[in-house]
Amino acid sequence: MKKKKRLIIAGAIILIVFFIWINNTNIFYSQREKYKILAHRGIAQTYDASKAGWDTNTAEIIHEPEHSYLENTISSMQAAFDHGADVVEFDVKRTKDSILALFHDSTLEYRTDGKGEVGDYTMDELRKLDIGYGYTADNGRTFPFRGKGVGLMPSIDEVFAVFPDKELLIHVKDGNIETYEVLWDYLSEMTEERLAQITVYGDDAGIEYLRNRSASLRLLSVSMMKSALFKYELLGFTGYIPKELHNMELHLPLNYARFLWGWPNKFIERMESVNTRVVIVAGDGEWSEGFDTKESLSLIPYSYNGYVWTNRIDIINK
Repeated sequence: MKKKKRLIIAGAIILIVFFIWINNTNIFYSQREKYKILAHRGIAQTYDASKAGWDTNTAEIIHEPEHSYLENTISSMQAAFDHGADVVEFDVKRTKDSILALFHDSTLEYRTDGKGEVGDYTMDELRKLDIGYGYTADNGRTFPFRGKGVGLMPSIDEVFAVFPDKELLIHVKDGNIETYEVLWDYLSEMTEERLAQITVYGDDAGIEYLRNRSASLRLLSVSMMKSALFKYELLGFTGYIPKELHNMELHLPLNYARFLWGWPNKFIERMESVNTRVVIVAGDGEWSEGFDTKESLSLIPYSYNGYVWTNRIDIINK
């Protein structure tokens, strides 16, 4: 009797393990379509991420320039799409006259010949700045883009006008609800088809504001993603997708993504079924690390067909 009971328990354990395996294995997937590419800030000047901290002026530590593009400009975004980007990311901050300007840094001094914050100026005033002013690759001996960036800071209106049917990822860089309100004024006027091509990420309060206005808009904040993935790790082996993971964008460091149930293809398939986009970033995901060299592409899992984050689409997609 005890032997029979042990056999039943062993059989049940085997069935459970088999269920978990069959429900999460990728052995039935073969190479399907190629991964898609998300170009960070269009095509940007890159830097050594190991030297960057939260307050580092990265314009002061760029690599020797290999191209003439400056981040968050119409020309850099167009070049990224021309090189085959499926999505282009850009940063926005609210101006003094409540227009959304494309700019990343906390202070204008880092890259431009201006002083203070984006919010201290009108959009017309910002257009007069030289956004290439502060870039240097040799500790300030030379400034290769000085004088070449006057008038290149665009507004979000220009982005939407120039790229009316392209997929865009908008990063809200200032933590003011007013900025999200201005952004929603734009998004609320879009058709459902166009809104489906837009994703927004930012701070928790702003993303919650947008979620309360749209249930279907793809959104991302770091804590939102961590909380949703924690719930997935608890129950995802069953195929269950927590509602918190619906209509999201996930930026997953490759070093950690491999531990997700069903990674990579079954996981991506599950996320796509609830309108969530999966993007992998390089390494531990610190400081917007991208797959920026041909060599780094070898780390991408075979048959992976989600999105890949890059700062140098001009290199990886030649």
